[in-house]
Amino acid sequence: MKLQLRSRVELFRGSGEWRDVTAESKFEPSETAVVICDVWDKHWCQGATRRCDVLAKRMAPLIESLRARGVLIIHCPSDCMTFYKDSPQRALLRNAPKATPPPEHMVADAPLPIDDSDGGCDDVPQCKMYIAWTREHPAIRVGPADGVTDNGAEVYNLLRQRGIKNLLVMGVHTNMCVLNRTFAIRQMTRWGINCILVRDLTDTMYNPRLRPFVLHEQGTDLVIRHIEQRWCPTVDSTQLVRP
Repeated sequence: MKLQLRSRVELFRGSGEWRDVTAESKFEPSETAVVICDVWDKHWCQGATRRCDVLAKRMAPLIESLRARGVLIIHCPSDCMTFYKDSPQRALLRNAPKATPPPEHMVADAPLPIDDSDGGCDDVPQCKMYIAWTREHPAIRVGPADGVTDNGAEVYNLLRQRGIKNLLVMGVHTNMCVLNRTFAIRQMTRWGINCILVRDLTDTMYNPRLRPFVLHEQGTDLVIRHIEQRWCPTVDSTQLVRP
């Protein structure tokens, strides 16, 4: 797969001026996996549920295409392992030989560009928080050779067993789970895995009534840019279906 990766660089250190840069990179499907982060069947925030429904239906054909090309698909719906506990896909991750992670890379971070201190729900009035999810969104098929987990160490074990070094991350939410889950960008980057965020298949928990007082979509874009600056490059999903 030839992908145009987008990142951001500060050409003149300390200037605070960041510029988009793109670089073409080749990825062997056999050395690449996808993590589908917390695309649940339902969210406690109604707006998030609606947006996740749209994202899941857009992800589904792409996941089928990547699977057919030999990319490993790992489904990571946190807090839902009871639903999958007897499945072979769950056993695949649970039984992977343990691998010892290397010393963690020290990656400098910075505060997020949005205020999500209220939980990020943009409904009026805001919804109450509770565990609404029971499984991954049913629009996304779990294939026979896929894996299921919500544990970063299990993901790392399987990646090392398969010789996989590249991780495409899609799902929700960029400012929360996509950055902070043990199977997602921050931890996997610190363990030396090459993470790439699929930037058009993600969303942010952001309430426009809080700083920086922009539209929800703009809040998502700000967090994507933060990830490009601090953590990993991004790619548009349309590139993943090209020959």
